[in-house]
Amino acid sequence: MTHRQILVIIFALMAGMFLSALDQTIVGTSMRTIADDLDGLALQAWVTTAYLILSTISTPIYGKLSDIFGRRPLFIIAISIFLIGSLLSGLSTSMYELAIFRGIQGLGAGGLMALPLAIMGDMLAPRERAKYQGYFLATFGIASVIGPLLGGLLSGAPEIIFITGWRWVFLINIPIGIVALGVVLRFLHLPFTKRPGVRIDWWGAVTVIVALVPLLLIAEQGREWGWGSGGAWVCYILSAVGIAAFLFVESRMGDDALIPLKLFRSSTFSVATVLGVLVGFGMFGALLTLPLYLQLVKGATPTESGFLMLPMILGLMTASIVSGQLIARTGRYKKFPVIGTALMAIGFFIMTFLRVDTQLWYVMVGMFIIGLGLGQMMQTLTIASQNSVGPRDIGVATSASTFFRQIGGTLGTAVVFSFIFTRLPQTVTDAFALPSTQAGIAAAAQDPAVIGNSANTQILGWIQTQDFTAISNALNGDTSFLNVIDPRLAFPFLSGFSYAIASVFWITMAVVTVAFVLALFLKAPPLRQKSAMQEASDLDAAEGVLAAEALSAANATGAMVEPGTSDESDRGPVEPASGAAQAAAPAAAHAPKHGA
Repeated sequence: MTHRQILVIIFALMAGMFLSALDQTIVGTSMRTIADDLDGLALQAWVTTAYLILSTISTPIYGKLSDIFGRRPLFIIAISIFLIGSLLSGLSTSMYELAIFRGIQGLGAGGLMALPLAIMGDMLAPRERAKYQGYFLATFGIASVIGPLLGGLLSGAPEIIFITGWRWVFLINIPIGIVALGVVLRFLHLPFTKRPGVRIDWWGAVTVIVALVPLLLIAEQGREWGWGSGGAWVCYILSAVGIAAFLFVESRMGDDALIPLKLFRSSTFSVATVLGVLVGFGMFGALLTLPLYLQLVKGATPTESGFLMLPMILGLMTASIVSGQLIARTGRYKKFPVIGTALMAIGFFIMTFLRVDTQLWYVMVGMFIIGLGLGQMMQTLTIASQNSVGPRDIGVATSASTFFRQIGGTLGTAVVFSFIFTRLPQTVTDAFALPSTQAGIAAAAQDPAVIGNSANTQILGWIQTQDFTAISNALNGDTSFLNVIDPRLAFPFLSGFSYAIASVFWITMAVVTVAFVLALFLKAPPLRQKSAMQEASDLDAAEGVLAAEALSAANATGAMVEPGTSDESDRGPVEPASGAAQAAAPAAAHAPKHGA
């Protein structure tokens, strides 16, 4: 492939990944408006949960099926399903419908996240791949920034082209997806040889669903249900049974398994997978808590908080591009996970000092350092996983890497938010007990302008009656009251919230520190010089040579057993002229066509 042909295909792959990454962030800032319009605020969590569950469980399924049937048809199916889900979501008339249609979106999104990286693995040698994967990280970063911005702008508009504004949060995917689909249909033509006798691991797909759905469900709903409730224990037990059944089925399926257990015989793949879980934990912890701090404590709008996250995206893009170029030149990558996890740990340590009066420049420095660490981790771990397996397992290895990173992100989200809201009652109560806070409240209670505001009066009533339950629960629901109450009354709430968020960063720092220690043991053999397509073609040619030699041996044996008893026509197949001639045919059959 020429550089231009590669860039055209990369454009289509980036458009697909952009759709999936954008949909993870664009809905957050618009959900309040959507829930109000569809009269279902209490059901909004299920809209997010449905998308998360279906996108996660479908990721390894897409990877395995693409190894069997080829990347192109699976990528086309993934885009088509995502577009159908987007259209239906934009036409939803209730929150129940929206949750179902978001699940359909998630079913397509699983392929949009995993398959582009697998296709890159087919087209490019690992060393060359590092240069181009920086584009994908840039796509992910841009989607993370403009997602909240677009969500706020679209949901804030009453109507756009005679359609309710929030519906464009989903409908905007359609023109982007159609362009991506058109480019894929026109330009993405990868040579593929279907392997005979390959079984589809249906039981593996069933057991991974049984294992993951309860786990993701309790991760998303555990804080609301209670981590020790009856429903939570049912989820724990079902998930444990599902994991055991999945491991049993995969061990029986061997090479045909959904996630072949042989992949974990490679220490490089195993360590890279665990690092992906830990990095996913830290990454999602940062991406979700920092906007919350900026909006609630610093008073930024969703749009402003998106722009304030730019330092992290800048760090991520800079590190990914520089590390990609260095990997392409040297073929070595071991130092990047080590440096990346160290920088992430330093960034999270800086964030442990966040307070209500912390300057924005300080927060941005911490975000930039975290971004520098993330940029060296994400593409490097994917390349390490792909480099550790054979060409026929590129798809399943890539999807497994993405899959486990998503699991880490889900667990990180659950732990982070559970810890924040568990800590809040204590941190807010402690903030109200500070002498400086009490002095400010006493002064506010004597101010006629403060007493004349009903929201202020309610807060003062809680303080006078020492209703600390109401005070500590105030931030669990609608926090808009902080925008209208007197700053002296808002200060303890904001201070308590900032302390709770700062506490979370001690957890993410500890997790990333473990990842740093683990990265020291990552074995990083030099990256291969050939693409997966080239290696697969060579492998097919080698198998052709072996088949020819076996046939020659069989014919020769037959001639020796009955010498002179028959003429040439009775001996069966004619012996090939040479092994080289036999090898040439499969190699030519599987070579990429000109312009493919």
